[in-house]
This record gives sequence, structure tokens and C-alpha cells, in this order.
Amino acid sequence: MSKRRKNTRSATDSAPRREKVRDIFNPRPFEGLADEPEWIALRELVPAASAPLRLKPELVEEYGDRPVTLATVLPMAAPAMTKPDGRVLIGLQRHVQSGDVSRDLAEALLCALRTEPGRQVAVPPLPGPGPRLTDVLVDGPLEITMHDGFEFWLDPGATDDPSVQASLERANAAIYPTVRMTAARAAYWCQVPEKAHVRWVLPDDEDAALDALARLSVTGTLTLGEGTKFAGMFRAHGRLIPVWDLPEQTPAEEWEGPVAGFAKRYAEALADPAVLDAAGRRARHGLLGRQLTLR
Repeated sequence: MSKRRKNTRSATDSAPRREKVRDIFNPRPFEGLADEPEWIALRELVPAASAPLRLKPELVEEYGDRPVTLATVLPMAAPAMTKPDGRVLIGLQRHVQSGDVSRDLAEALLCALRTEPGRQVAVPPLPGPGPRLTDVLVDGPLEITMHDGFEFWLDPGATDDPSVQASLERANAAIYPTVRMTAARAAYWCQVPEKAHVRWVLPDDEDAALDALARLSVTGTLTLGEGTKFAGMFRAHGRLIPVWDLPEQTPAEEWEGPVAGFAKRYAEALADPAVLDAAGRRARHGLLGRQLTLR
């Protein structure tokens, strides 16, 4: 009598296996964009702002000339939204992301374009290889609009979902006053409890920017003037963001002159071809010790 062979295959073996998506970290996701420092500022520093984006012609041909808006934050930190009138909103600051922010944003935009207007957009947490921002957008300077709140989420005269309204109220409560400076691109003044800051996303190579800041530190010209303090630096998406502590009571517009003056000193230090001397190297080392990496 023959023995029946025992089937040891589990039920899960017959199920289709999910393809693993490899996540690759990109330290400069906005490299190649004309306004790289502003993309970083909106991603990391600015609470409420928006800017229109332009689709590449091939996407316009496929999906129509739908208005697309870049937003710092969307309701419940969603990656994308579609409106009943066909508008698309893309969120820079979101909960789930891969190691390449540019790829995430491009995928969120494509998912929104494929979604019926007014419906919820499903975006994968790890999109895998594919187009990035430079592949889906017509590049150029961002036309940024600063907002005191997130009412730009809502449709005029429409009653949005209660969860969106609740998210709006929470988001508005967390906003701190922020002003975009005109004296330097990607420089922002903000006011937090008991102090104010200026934070500036420098557009230059990190090593060159650090050398320039070290030179200014040696000459004692690293501050924005009397009553101010160089607080340190953030490092985000491959760029340096120096931060200054300012008197709380002084309004933002009064810092335009000091920021312009610092920008001039910084440009001169950046253009200095000399190798750092011993004092400059010590200053550089000290600045590195006050650096915090955000991304």
C-alpha cells in the first residue's frame, strides 16, 4: 500500500508574495530645482504657505491642465488632495515618507491626477523607483503666498468634512507668526514664545558655506547686530540653515536691513579664496558642534 505524501505547504505559500520595495536615501532631494532653498524652507521651517505648480506638457496632455498647488501642510498631514473642481493640492510636510522626498512628492502628484476629483487620494508609503519633481513639473522660482491660517484648504462657500474642520482648527492653533524676508531668498523671521528668530536656508555648498560662516565668526560679524545672537545651524536636505535669536518685541520688517547687511558680508566671505587659518579652523569646528541635522 502506497503512502500518501503529506502536503506540508502552508496556506500562506499559495498567496502572492509582495514585491519588496527598496528605499534609497537621497540627501539632496530638491537638487536641480531652481528654488531649492525655498523648497527646503517650506518643507522644514514655514508653517503655512502655498505656491502654484505647473505640470509638464505631457501630463497636461494626459490629465488636462489641472491647477496644482504646493502646500506646506494638508489636513491630517495628507500627502495629496483633490477638489471637486479638479484642483490638486500636494503636501510637503507629511507623516509617511521614503528616503527620497522628491520621489514621494512626484508620486503623490501622479496619484492625485489619477484620482477622480473630490475623492480621497491613496499614496503608497514607499513608491519605489520612478519620476521625481524635475520629471513632472515645469521648474522655476516658486511664487510663495504666506498664510495666517490653513483656510486655503477649504472650498469657498462649501462645508467640508468635519474631520477636515477639526484638523484645520488644530493646525491653526499650532501656527506661529512667520514672515518671509525680502533681503535674502529663503530667509524667514518667526516669533515663538519669549523670543524671535531669523532662519535662512543658504543656497551654497555646505563646505563653502561653513567656511564663510567661520570667517565671519573670527571677525565677530556673525550676528545680525546689537541684541542678537547666532544660535547655531540646522542641516536639512544638504543645505545649511543658520539661526539667529532676536529680541521678541522687534517686528519683522526692522530686520530687513540687518539681514541684507549680513547677506553682503556672507557673500564676501564666500568669495574669499584663501584657505582658513588656525583661528578660522577653530571657528569652523565650533560651528560644527552647534549643528543639528533635520534631514
